[in-house]
Amino acid sequence: MDGKSLDTVATLKEKLSALIPEAFAEGKIDWEKLKAVLGEDINFSNERYVLNWAGKSDAFKVMQTPTTKTLVPAKDESVNFDETENIFIEGENLEVLKTLQKSYFGKIKMIYIDPPYNTGKDSFIYPDKFSETKEEYLKRVGDKDEEGYMTKDGMFHKNSKENGQYHSNWLNMMYPRLFMAKNLMKDDGVIFVSIDDNEVQNLKLLMNEIFGEENWIGTVVWKNATDNNPTQVAIEHEYMHVYSKNKNSLESEWKSSLSDVKDKLIEIGEKLISENKDLSHLQANYSIWYKENKSYLWPLDRYKYIDFGGVYTGSQSVHNPGKEGYRYDIIHPKTKKPCKQPLMGYRFPETTMNELIENDKIIFGEDEEKIIELKVYAKDFLEKFSSVLELDGRLGSYDLKGLFENSKRIFNNPKPLRFLESFFPFVLKEEDIMLDFFSGSSSTAHTVLNLNSKDNGKRKFICVQLPEECEVKSEAYKAGYQNIADVSKERIRRVIDTIKNEREGELDFSDDNIDLGFKVFKLSESNFKQWQPKPKSAEELAEQMKLFVNPINGEPTNESMAFELLLKSGLNLNSSIAEKEGFYLINENELALVLEETNESVFSAIATHSPKRVIALDTAFKDNDQLKTNAALQLKDAGIDFKTI
Repeated sequence: MDGKSLDTVATLKEKLSALIPEAFAEGKIDWEKLKAVLGEDINFSNERYVLNWAGKSDAFKVMQTPTTKTLVPAKDESVNFDETENIFIEGENLEVLKTLQKSYFGKIKMIYIDPPYNTGKDSFIYPDKFSETKEEYLKRVGDKDEEGYMTKDGMFHKNSKENGQYHSNWLNMMYPRLFMAKNLMKDDGVIFVSIDDNEVQNLKLLMNEIFGEENWIGTVVWKNATDNNPTQVAIEHEYMHVYSKNKNSLESEWKSSLSDVKDKLIEIGEKLISENKDLSHLQANYSIWYKENKSYLWPLDRYKYIDFGGVYTGSQSVHNPGKEGYRYDIIHPKTKKPCKQPLMGYRFPETTMNELIENDKIIFGEDEEKIIELKVYAKDFLEKFSSVLELDGRLGSYDLKGLFENSKRIFNNPKPLRFLESFFPFVLKEEDIMLDFFSGSSSTAHTVLNLNSKDNGKRKFICVQLPEECEVKSEAYKAGYQNIADVSKERIRRVIDTIKNEREGELDFSDDNIDLGFKVFKLSESNFKQWQPKPKSAEELAEQMKLFVNPINGEPTNESMAFELLLKSGLNLNSSIAEKEGFYLINENELALVLEETNESVFSAIATHSPKRVIALDTAFKDNDQLKTNAALQLKDAGIDFKTI
């Protein structure tokens, strides 16, 4: 009871909604649709098949507004910074995606994201006042605490179901990010997006619009839970939409990169069979090998038996799924008694079963009480990417348990490694790059490192996570982690240490082996002052003119400026930066940077390397116009592009 009189308008709307639900959208009356339902003035304006929502045009503006921000290296938070090609970026993901556009356009083979599901309890960034200046926005909400961490009350807004634009806000958040992500994908790139029932339909329509309906590959249904107390329908699954950038560029048939495991099992089986003529010796020797190598055999780690037909698994069921199957007796070879039958009977007719028994394809237990199993040899294993996956969703928490001092609640609902490993190897191969811009606890980085450890691969990851504050009552906060990005980075460090410990003595960790490191970068304001094209007053014009005196913003390091200039020149974050006498050389001859006081000998040295481009700070010439002119002429004669900032 709220003490207020009856809201007659709300009551009428409630009755109308119950009578004509199709005339409502996000809790508001769609007058055009209401008239059509009532048979009056059936004339939809601009008829076409299109997804539309409140704020879509503003979402376009957000997407099309370029950023001036940069990425600053954080070497002290990284592992093996100078050698690794894995990247973790701390910052708001839309701005990060914009900063990566030049350097990674068309370079990403696979994207996986696990965005907010819009359950009504999610807090996420979505544009609410597009007309505000950045200063007005920050003044109104304050996006950081005293230590610089993003706060829930700032950039995050809770999108409750009572919100009048509940679905629209989520679409406004997702649209520009997916669009910018598509730009980064290779022509044969693939994107996987996890979601649940709250937005599964809207996400499908949104991705149809961005990627094209013809590039939909499939939708995976993941049975990840058991609902023992359903109110109506037991909801026990989530979804994952899979799209390509250009379906015509994909391989006609996907084959898991872990098929190498299958080949390995066949090879060891053939070797042991050739060396052992006695079955008991064969099985004993394979058991020794299996125990030593089990950790590297997933997803075929169930293949723990061998006979003279090869390595095989005995975990394949003979049950008939879903309905009553065939009923007949199978006599146990030792006890001579009928074996226990499966609950729903056998899935094969008796004639087929007899053939399987005759061909030694059936495994019997010690006695008749154990239900028989189907023997499947490694050579007969068929790899496929199924649209249905059954895997306990709680496994993601257990993945973290061993890494964080037995605390499996350090992060809520992380994606299980087994879930990610079930499809990553079908797409991510060789030296491909995986991007995850809703990184969370970095399950995707963990997966890439695991896969590389299993097959000595050279896959790379780029993970992006906002430094969102951890709740004070959370396990992460109690463990000393102030924000989610800190949890994410620490997980990657611990995974690296775990893999090193597991492989100690097996490999020397040289450049020829797996990449056990990651570079950390943080989203930051540009190191250079920005010229405003249309000053509004004489005072603003005067301020703009000062940029010609000193274009540097604050006191950045040369290294920070170097990374910003190579990014904005279209070079990637793994570019080599060699410090020479008076200049920096990027990727041997791609780019040369002059960032401090210079002289003629510096430019003579630069010319000997024949870089394609040279960028110099104007302040490096110390008002020596003759030196600048001579440098420009010298580089022009050498066919080298020269620019100053």
